[in-house]
Amino acid sequence: MTAPGSPPPPPTPGDARLARYAGLAGAVLLAVAGWLGGALPGAAAARGGRPADEPWTVALWLVGTGLMVGAWWALRRGAPSTRWAYLTAGLWALPLLVTAPLGSRDVYSYACQGWAYAHGADPYATGVAEAGCPWVESVAPIWRDTPAPYGPFFVLLAALAVTAGGGLVGAVALLRLVAAAGVLLAAGCLVGLSRAAGVPTRRAAWLALACPLVGVHLVAGAHNDAVMLGLLTLGLLVLVRRPGKPRPLLVAGALLGLAVTVKATALVVLPFAALAAVLGRYTVRALLRDAGWLAAGVLGAVAGTSLLSGLGLGWVGGLVRSGDSEQWTSPPTAVGFVIDYAGGLVGREPGAVPATRAVALLLLAVAVAALWWRAWSALRRLNDVRQRVARLEAARPREALLGAGLALAATVALAPVFHPWYATWPLALLAVAATRTAWFAAPCAAAAFLALPDGTNLARFVKAPGALAMTALVVGLAVWALLGRRRPHAAHPD
Repeated sequence: MTAPGSPPPPPTPGDARLARYAGLAGAVLLAVAGWLGGALPGAAAARGGRPADEPWTVALWLVGTGLMVGAWWALRRGAPSTRWAYLTAGLWALPLLVTAPLGSRDVYSYACQGWAYAHGADPYATGVAEAGCPWVESVAPIWRDTPAPYGPFFVLLAALAVTAGGGLVGAVALLRLVAAAGVLLAAGCLVGLSRAAGVPTRRAAWLALACPLVGVHLVAGAHNDAVMLGLLTLGLLVLVRRPGKPRPLLVAGALLGLAVTVKATALVVLPFAALAAVLGRYTVRALLRDAGWLAAGVLGAVAGTSLLSGLGLGWVGGLVRSGDSEQWTSPPTAVGFVIDYAGGLVGREPGAVPATRAVALLLLAVAVAALWWRAWSALRRLNDVRQRVARLEAARPREALLGAGLALAATVALAPVFHPWYATWPLALLAVAATRTAWFAAPCAAAAFLALPDGTNLARFVKAPGALAMTALVVGLAVWALLGRRRPHAAHPD
């Protein structure tokens, strides 16, 4: 029997071996499916936007995904050791590192945006088709005429990959290496973060690195989310190891600022990073002092990359167009669909999606503020207990990392658009800070099945049923949350 609150025992050698090689077999099948029907250059134009319809490709993809998800889920309470988790996750990543791009065509958008910048065009003012990118037929049609929604640091990286790559294949290969470097950077920070938060490292490493979403979408798909997560985790690691020191705070702020200039999503982490920056007692004065140094680093990185690129803050406007895609996998979008369906039954066209998305963004702001206040209050309460220094040192990193992970989870749930790789945002931080795992591991497992190897989103084929199911889930969770608040001792959400 395991004592309550103690880490679960490691799996048996037989179970671990079975999981390792089942996941590896799944990764190999996904790599084969990628070469048969992945997001190959020019394939979008050749098919006219239709999904890859070769039955063998889809079968390989589903079986491979099932094997990887099953193996990952089986060891979700912890791998046999931290070293074992790292080796196995790396083993699974190898086939995915050498296959065609999987799960989306975004890497071609990156390449064309880098090409546009390298050839004197402003990727925040024009789409890649208008800029004259020679590889535009490989870009998903919906993104050919939209400005880049990514920050200037990533545009510089994309332009460097295009210049050094010498062509589309070379640019894609270098962009994949950049994404793999982001994953490796995050991997190098996991042990330090999980130890600071008091979470078993063998569990944190397994959840954050062996998740199929990481291999398929961050490594094979070369998504820039990997770069954002690598910079975020490194910045947070500097904070939890050297709080209250001006120079480390500036360095941590610069790393977090670079993460923001890859994807603006990183902004929701900054309030919780400010909590991690404080050394000693939590007072308003200490918060303003240490968070001030952190903010200086963030602003310096944002201003520096904006000036270096010559693009200024034009990327902020591009964020608006990232919501052009409408899928029921985004809860606020699904609720808007259902309202529109209901309106259609009575002869009205409410056009509710923009309204439900706006409400969701307001709810997100409230949720982030509430999560920050909860963490701040918990840390403030420790100011006056005995042995407060030891208690604060143990609580500070966990409260900050958990709050940041929950804020990213709220961002994923309330954002206007959801893509499977978005689930890796909260996964990276919740893996090192949360005590319970099923509530965030289960959605990651489900998200792994949403996209076909060529980037086709399966959600679009079940739009009405999916919207109804998602709305029912939202209503059910809302009722459950309200009932939980009425109980005198509601369980902690993690």
